[in-house]
Amino acid sequence: MTPSASPVATTHAAPLFELDRATVVRGATRVLHDLSLRIPLGQHTALLGPNGGGKSTFIKLINRELYPLAREGDAPVKVFGLRRWNVNELRNRLGVVTSDLTRDLQQMPYLRAEDAVVTGFFSSFMVPPHRQVDEGMRRRARRALDDVRALSLADRPVAELSTGEMRRVLIARALVHEPEALLLDEPTAGLDVVARQHFLALMRTLAQRGITLVLVTHHIEEIIPEIDRVLLLRDGVLHADGDRAATLTDAHLSHAFGGPVRVRHEGGFYRAEPDHA
Repeated sequence: MTPSASPVATTHAAPLFELDRATVVRGATRVLHDLSLRIPLGQHTALLGPNGGGKSTFIKLINRELYPLAREGDAPVKVFGLRRWNVNELRNRLGVVTSDLTRDLQQMPYLRAEDAVVTGFFSSFMVPPHRQVDEGMRRRARRALDDVRALSLADRPVAELSTGEMRRVLIARALVHEPEALLLDEPTAGLDVVARQHFLALMRTLAQRGITLVLVTHHIEEIIPEIDRVLLLRDGVLHADGDRAATLTDAHLSHAFGGPVRVRHEGGFYRAEPDHA
């Protein structure tokens, strides 16, 4: 995200995310087609779809790495009701954890886990030369690590962390501002079976604490029971939008993923497998 002009006024009644006929073109390819959606604060939501369906483009719109096509009328993309936002103000309300952040952290192998969390105050994995890290920041960083059951990692270099441990550190980094919402991009990618279950339990804990979760994924197994709305995206178009039971069906997923899929529901979780019948 990049700093911009002062944001227009808003209230807490504004949606967390709002896209109004947002269209994105990359090269000669239209990757989002007049996409309209509205995610209220407080509604845990999953954005589900196959690779190449437009999920990453949605995240880049929120991060301001991409911009929608300009058109007359209201802004195509708003966050907390703002069409323009300052990164220093937005990060106090919205935490973002993406695969790009994982790669960035891996480039800082000698950084201690606690220091990695502290850098969340500066929107960089480095402390700017003109800024100081005070004890209050360190207390908040340790509290965030404790919140995700990673306080024992505080003094370890990130190079020594497993993928699951690194993911917890990144969540702590996002939580250091005590945000109202978290945007999570494929959070269990690269995790083994045990680490994946631990991470899903962490997601449930965060949701139950009242932090709004927006999960972007192509795995329905990641959609925890607390997530009550699923948006199904394919080829940059919204194909379904509803509660989990209405959206996670054989028909919807078979259409979205381009082949016969059978959906199973057990213990509050959904699972999908190819239907070879």
